[in-house]
Amino acid sequence: MAELLQLEALSAGYGKATVLHGVSLSLEQGKALALLGRNGVGKTTTLNSIVGLTRYHSGAIRLDGMPIEKLPPERRVEAGIGWVPQERGIFRSLTVEENITAVARAGRWNLKEVYQLFPRLNERRTNFGNQLSGGEQQMLSIARALVLNPKILLLDEPTEGLAPIIVEELLAAIARIVREEGLAAIIVEQHAQQILAITDNAVILDRGAVAFAGTSARLAADHDTLTRFLGVGAS
Repeated sequence: MAELLQLEALSAGYGKATVLHGVSLSLEQGKALALLGRNGVGKTTTLNSIVGLTRYHSGAIRLDGMPIEKLPPERRVEAGIGWVPQERGIFRSLTVEENITAVARAGRWNLKEVYQLFPRLNERRTNFGNQLSGGEQQMLSIARALVLNPKILLLDEPTEGLAPIIVEELLAAIARIVREEGLAAIIVEQHAQQILAITDNAVILDRGAVAFAGTSARLAADHDTLTRFLGVGAS
């Protein structure tokens, strides 16, 4: 299967600081990639670089074969990048339904479909963004990204700070998006084992460079690598 997203020897950062040092990774359509590593190693910077929020230094970012590393963020969204940031990025003064319809574009994912994926949002459709729980805000952030009908979904710490029951619900929804709907995804996550269970491949970053690249199943069984780069909490 042809690669949907390719990063080739990407170096990028903020201001004069270089955070990523020659990062290479690839992702096929309908596959999910776990992007792992300790805090501060460049995971969020990698997603930000794909979105267009860092200073590009060198290397390539290709989406469906098209170079996008020099495009502004809005053009990358138009090209098919969907982004769920750590900060969630919802409009707190708009209702759930207004949040979704304000950004929706024609395609497979629409208001009805995201309500089916996240029934809680349908129940809260008239509530304002600032009236939602953390888990509901995260669901709304994912829904907003989906109705842009992207080719690839980038999720930055989607389960951070959420109750276990909500984490389980979110992971099931993400798995469905990839497995049943065929949408490619890169997921940054601190809890390795739970995300390796729903992804196909994994990349570990260390000091802004790739320290491991392989299948999720291989990494899940490699306790030495998990401990070395992610800490004993990874298991």
